[in-house]
Amino acid sequence: MRYEDMFRSVLTAFPTAAVISTCGHISRDLFNHRDREGNFYLVGSMGMAAPVGVGVALADPGRPVVVLDGDGSLAMNTGGMLSVGATGARLLHVVLDNGVHGSTGGQRTVPFEDPVSAALAFGYRRALSVDTPDIDWASVDAFPAFVHAKVRPRSEPVGRRVAHTPHELRERFTRFLAVK
Repeated sequence: MRYEDMFRSVLTAFPTAAVISTCGHISRDLFNHRDREGNFYLVGSMGMAAPVGVGVALADPGRPVVVLDGDGSLAMNTGGMLSVGATGARLLHVVLDNGVHGSTGGQRTVPFEDPVSAALAFGYRRALSVDTPDIDWASVDAFPAFVHAKVRPRSEPVGRRVAHTPHELRERFTRFLAVK
């Protein structure tokens, strides 16, 4: 499956969610696809998307929260999955697994043999592996939820870097969370 197709599928399915994206290309892709106050780009914070997403989901339990993670970032901090699973937060954790550290030159990641079983063992209430972007997102109805999407490495050029400063990102995301 193309990385770009899965990326767009998630964002189309959850247009009003708070979206937390891991560092590197995923944040750049989110920024270039549709920059908005509800996106929180973790520029330079590899492995922290899920823990930050848990915090957002617990602080605002009525709001859908989507975490966009990469397989390299997930491997950097699998302990974040424990935090997600233990809370029961209303959070969708999507891992775009292209098998490489795309942002640093395409070095192979250490394969995570069965992330779906790991997510269930960590306490996620729903976990699935997908090989198509045509997902019935309504079937993802128990949270926290985990979606492992095996994708091919990106085929489109990388877009601009996130143009906002960390201070600006915090301010605009805080404004977004204040709106009910």
